Amino acid sequence: MSLQIHVALMLSLLLPSPFLAYPQTLSGQESFKKAAYRLSKPLISDDGKVYVCSEKNFFAFESNGSVVWTLSLNYKCSPSIAPVLGESRKIYVVAEDRVLKINPLNVGSFEKAVELFFGTESERPGEIIGLAVSISSSYVFINVKYRGLFAYRLQGKLHWSAGPAIYQHGYRQGCRKNTTGCYFSSVPVFDHCEASLYISTNQGEIYALSTRSPHFKWIQDCSSFGNTLTMTAGNNGMLYVTVAAKALVLAVDVSRGNILWQKSFGSLSTADYAPAVDSNGWISIGSLDGYLYSFSPKGVVKKFPKVLNMDSVIQVSPVLDCSGYAIYVSQTEIEGKITRIIGDYSYISAMKPKGVIFTLINPATGTIFWSEQYPGQVSSEFLRSDLQYFLLDESVLLAFFAASSIGNPLPCRGSRQKYALSCSQITPKNFSIYTGNKKTILLFLIFESTVLLVLVVLVRFCCMFWKKKKLQNQDLGKFLEKRRSLRLQKKAFDRSITELQQKAAEEAIANEVLEKLGDLVKEREGIQRKLSTSYSLGRDEVGSRSNSLLPLSDRKTRSFSFQGAKKESVTLFHTVSATSSETSWSNRDSEETDNGKSPTEIFSCSDNEIYQEEFQPSTLSWFASSSKPVDEIEEMKLRDQKESIDHPLQNRSTSIRKRTSYSSS
Repeated sequence: MSLQIHVALMLSLLLPSPFLAYPQTLSGQESFKKAAYRLSKPLISDDGKVYVCSEKNFFAFESNGSVVWTLSLNYKCSPSIAPVLGESRKIYVVAEDRVLKINPLNVGSFEKAVELFFGTESERPGEIIGLAVSISSSYVFINVKYRGLFAYRLQGKLHWSAGPAIYQHGYRQGCRKNTTGCYFSSVPVFDHCEASLYISTNQGEIYALSTRSPHFKWIQDCSSFGNTLTMTAGNNGMLYVTVAAKALVLAVDVSRGNILWQKSFGSLSTADYAPAVDSNGWISIGSLDGYLYSFSPKGVVKKFPKVLNMDSVIQVSPVLDCSGYAIYVSQTEIEGKITRIIGDYSYISAMKPKGVIFTLINPATGTIFWSEQYPGQVSSEFLRSDLQYFLLDESVLLAFFAASSIGNPLPCRGSRQKYALSCSQITPKNFSIYTGNKKTILLFLIFESTVLLVLVVLVRFCCMFWKKKKLQNQDLGKFLEKRRSLRLQKKAFDRSITELQQKAAEEAIANEVLEKLGDLVKEREGIQRKLSTSYSLGRDEVGSRSNSLLPLSDRKTRSFSFQGAKKESVTLFHTVSATSSETSWSNRDSEETDNGKSPTEIFSCSDNEIYQEEFQPSTLSWFASSSKPVDEIEEMKLRDQKESIDHPLQNRSTSIRKRTSYSSS
């Protein structure tokens, strides 16, 4: 249900007739002609003073209603736009489509107290809809109808300007329905917590802008609710939008522009009705049905008074007290009212007013701190002050009640403290960058992470592989083929050594076979070392070498060890031996020593052989005690070397068998 026609109820009808001439009790004040002065919307400063405009005069009042000083302006003030407080107690006033800058500290001195901030003396720049001042950003924002939004520095220099339609990356932003006749139609609203500016168009679109550049953070289309919007900054992470035509209030998230909730209330008195928002984040709206609607930041509604008085209305906006937690409300009692509903609108006709009730209430708790019916003790004192010479309405009296803290038990706070309390209620929001099926997204992320991990491992392996010096000038296929060949040779060595070890464990074998086994073990260790080098991709690290081992004997088993020229020793195996075999081994060892034969030399394989030449077996030394002629031995060695080029492992085992037969013969 919405409103919209009503009979205006002015409190001035209840007040005494205005004084016809202003008293000349203040020094430096000019006398006024006999006239009735109506005051504009008031401004309440932190020092308790109230600033208002009337025609071409600007007044500063104390909280008790006495005039402190007046200034004569060359331009007529706009009664619908309240003065705005700026830096260093300076005040900005809209007068005849110009912006005047007043410095109260220069009043009564030789310095200029009023200067023209926006516009020229000769021509008007256009109809000014509203202005806002950001002390923290040091900007003054002025909305000029059909021209756009202008951002001026406090020194008066233009910083940037923006219109409702802007083209970025080939796409139009703003004025989506039609650019013809689209303009900013609301008073700019500054959010002290977000340092953002909000403004709406006559097509029902809300814009969020940065204060330092004409960049649109987001645009929210609220045209489905109405084209005339009134915005109020919550300074708590939300922007409150009032739609008078449909009696709705919207809570908009300032970070993304989403509508968090919407609530309805009773009909409003004017289309530009401005709600009051306290430091708890509660927004309060007075309605013509006599209720005060208060909404919490989460959308919980409270109605005051709880018992509806059919013969009362609330016409003017509530006024925030000096503490920031309570509001002053005026409720007008009338002889009667008639409500008619035609279509989507409600029409209210009010009878003669009987009186007004002023109340100080905390919307969050519902506590009523003070209440008085007009005329009463407090209101009568104001009417005996300098205010008696002006036409007053309820909004002016509410401003003086708030400035003087009538009936307020709460401590007063400055504007900065109020904003700090409001901003402290903002809770961080967690935004999800993914939308859709969460399970599918999770599986995709796992698959993506696995692929990336595999790629990282492969890249690292390839980099390590190709950076090694020993592989820089070699073919990869040749390297892999060499590696396969070494593995096959090692397996052949393992089989041959295992067979000979089993045979030696079962029966006695010739000494030449034992020497050959030592050579095979040495060759196998060389291959293992080369394979280890291949696995490490060029890190030719050889482990510590053990000391040479001496033959051990416990008269039941015998341990054989061999030592080469490079002091490398290898233990071959342990065999079970009888007493006779021990004697034969001892005799054979002594014969070797007497004949001056040195131990068998087995040279270790170089690691570089894997990259430089094909595998070749080492030349074996034969004991002098062999019964075969020397020429046969040399012929056999030449034949072994020739055959080992093609089949090193197969020929080596054949050679062992041949030499075993020689020694046995």
